[in-house]
Amino acid sequence: MPDLPWLTPHRPDPHTEAYAMASRFETRTLLGAFRFFARAPRIMWQIRTAPGAHGVTLRARPLRRTFWTLSVWESQEALYRFAGSDPHRSSARALKPLMKDSTFTFWPVDTDTLPLTWDDALKRLDAPH
Repeated sequence: MPDLPWLTPHRPDPHTEAYAMASRFETRTLLGAFRFFARAPRIMWQIRTAPGAHGVTLRARPLRRTFWTLSVWESQEALYRFAGSDPHRSSARALKPLMKDSTFTFWPVDTDTLPLTWDDALKRLDAPH
């Protein structure tokens, strides 16, 4: 499955610092992967209207039971507001028992470097934490 293209819900001001997050999710079973994948469109729609969302993309490999997200937010608070609101909040709770592993990494970015690349995000996710 191809990666979803970078979506820019709210164009950031140039030359400002933003907050990036990359995540990797591996489900325990193939059924768990399909449940995760089925919820993705609602979450992507939520990001389109989330205050402070500057960019997002999704990489999905359902048959490998693995998914990655890459997003940029105006601040850590904007990301946490999004994560704590539905449908993201209820989806995260429902999917938690289906997860084998979840990894997150966060870093500051300059808005002039957007969109971010998967190469950089994957290196950050694979680095020792």
